[in-house]
Amino acid sequence: MLLSSLRHEVLAANLELHRLGLTLYTWGNVSGIDRESGLVVIKPSGVPYEALTVEQLVVVDLADHVVEGAMRPSSDTRTHIALYRAWPDIGGIAHAHAPHATAWCQARRALPCLGTTHADHCRGPVPCTDILDAADVAGDYEAATGAQIVATFSGGGAPDHTTTPMVLLAGHAPFTWGGKAREAAYHAVVLEEMARIAALTLALDPQAVALPAAIADRHYLRKHGALATYGQRRP
Repeated sequence: MLLSSLRHEVLAANLELHRLGLTLYTWGNVSGIDRESGLVVIKPSGVPYEALTVEQLVVVDLADHVVEGAMRPSSDTRTHIALYRAWPDIGGIAHAHAPHATAWCQARRALPCLGTTHADHCRGPVPCTDILDAADVAGDYEAATGAQIVATFSGGGAPDHTTTPMVLLAGHAPFTWGGKAREAAYHAVVLEEMARIAALTLALDPQAVALPAAIADRHYLRKHGALATYGQRRP
């Protein structure tokens, strides 16, 4: 069985999202990539989380060819591949239709940084993509979805995918990523909580404004910066 260690990590990340209620039935998927071989391990399409096993995970290459596995890979596989090809520094991707984050996607609204909970994890608002046009939907929809995400992080003034490891896909649901599959799943959980807190904040005060940049940057950098003071020093 190819990539046994990565398979177990990807299975654990998928099951973690289900355990925490971010995925129901067969919704969503997590993948991980082995950069040395260029192979991706991803959840099979339409398999309930309660029945998911490490042997059922599918291995594909970056050209979307199945290398190992008897089942069809996730229908979102080409979206994952587009992100892996564009961003060689990421090692895992998660996609979950968690309710609060998905509501922001359906409203087609970026998620503003209203407080330090958000600033601790993301440097700035979480962007929302443009909606795909009819030609993209009629063509290679999943690859076009990936290209739309990449485009959201490209160009002058665009967010950085390394400091904003998440996106709201307009009309659909969020994608998150990280150095490993487990980190991508962690970011999916964080995004859902950020989205829930922001919705509650705006329900209390529809005129709530973004956190001042000085405070937001301080919180992000004390956790992720070169001189971070959050947590314990590694030996």
